[in-house]
Amino acid sequence: MPVSRPAQPSNPAPHDRSGAVARPLAGGSGDQAYPGTPADPGTQAVPGTQRSHAKEIRRQALLNAAAALFAVDGFNRVSLEDLGAAAGVSGPAVYRHFPGKQAVLADLLLTVSRELLAGGRHVAAETSDPLEALRRLVRFQVDFALGKPDVIRVQDRDFSNLSPRDQSEVRALQRSYVEVWVDVLARLHPGVDVAELRMRAHATFGLINSTPHSVRSHGRKVAVRTARPLLEGMALAALLADVTPATP
Repeated sequence: MPVSRPAQPSNPAPHDRSGAVARPLAGGSGDQAYPGTPADPGTQAVPGTQRSHAKEIRRQALLNAAAALFAVDGFNRVSLEDLGAAAGVSGPAVYRHFPGKQAVLADLLLTVSRELLAGGRHVAAETSDPLEALRRLVRFQVDFALGKPDVIRVQDRDFSNLSPRDQSEVRALQRSYVEVWVDVLARLHPGVDVAELRMRAHATFGLINSTPHSVRSHGRKVAVRTARPLLEGMALAALLADVTPATP
């Protein structure tokens, strides 16, 4: 998802305005040290880098706590003190990372929208076969829906609590994500109107995004190993179906 409205994934870097974040982090330079790789004996850890890393971990913990709390109680019923307690910090300490609660919500939804767009573009570019590209996009969206149902619920219920500027940015990101799907669908359905292709994409997002949410919220939970192939099969059937005009 898009999250539920037409709506991208990885760890975000901070942006310079309230609640927003920069594009998901890309790979590092060729000489980057990876976990388990011996360090150059001539180099020393940079304290500033360690502090930045620790701050990013804390910020991500706050976002995770926000997704869980907002999903259960709603944005308006959760305080900064609640967020801090869930992330293991004091309420005032939250202000070291966010200027306010609305900024937390904006960071959460902007981050996931950027992740979906970046991830969708990457998935679609991995193969020149449009059918395989569509399968991978469906798998990617199902992974998101099964992995982050709380974020889906937050967007459904609390999108209106974003500032107008952040709402506009989230919508723009999600529209771009939809167009990734439309481009692939257009190669599979040549001659079909773009508006119909967008409708197929939106309907598929609704199918995929709503099912894990309802499965988690009502009655007996369905195992991921059962839900995943069911969701993927239904989504592909909807996206690939040849439409026969209805009989009057």
